[in-house]
Amino acid sequence: MIALIGNRPVIQVGRHQVHDYDTGWLGDALRRAARAAEREDFPCLDDIQRGIEEYLESRCSLQLLPLHELFDRLRRMLETIGCRPIAEKLEPLAPPITLCLETLALEVGQAFELGFFSRLREELGELRRAGAEEVRFIRLRESVLKLRSVEEWDAECDALVHEVRDFLRLQDKELRGNRPFAFRVEGERFE
Repeated sequence: MIALIGNRPVIQVGRHQVHDYDTGWLGDALRRAARAAEREDFPCLDDIQRGIEEYLESRCSLQLLPLHELFDRLRRMLETIGCRPIAEKLEPLAPPITLCLETLALEVGQAFELGFFSRLREELGELRRAGAEEVRFIRLRESVLKLRSVEEWDAECDALVHEVRDFLRLQDKELRGNRPFAFRVEGERFE
């Protein structure tokens, strides 16, 4: 059976919705749980991942599925098939999230850079707590124009772009903790 990605429900991660996703992150979450449960040798992880994919593509009647509910269902399924140790170690892991910086700039208002950085810090913390490990930022240049309340790019825009990138690098380091966290800004990755 061939299923289209469009048949999958939208995944709700915090206040964000992810609609165009593959399911590699589910396999990663299962492998991490098996490793944490010291059951790396468990032979059915790929089958379980395929079962979840089948559920999402053809059996889930929801159009919007909160991430925590998906992982609750996955835990119950693991317990049902006798994998309680893996179920107990399963932590929510979100698909990659795309965050539009221009939208964030519009939410805080033009020429309010401090509010932008505060809201961005808040947003990243919420995403991290919800299980996000990869965040892609789009429309950086547009957000800077909004924050600067200008239509033409100038040297102060360049300075603000560097400030945003530096801020994201700092947040990336602060939020890592014991789980990976990766940021990308329009094609560049912070390591």
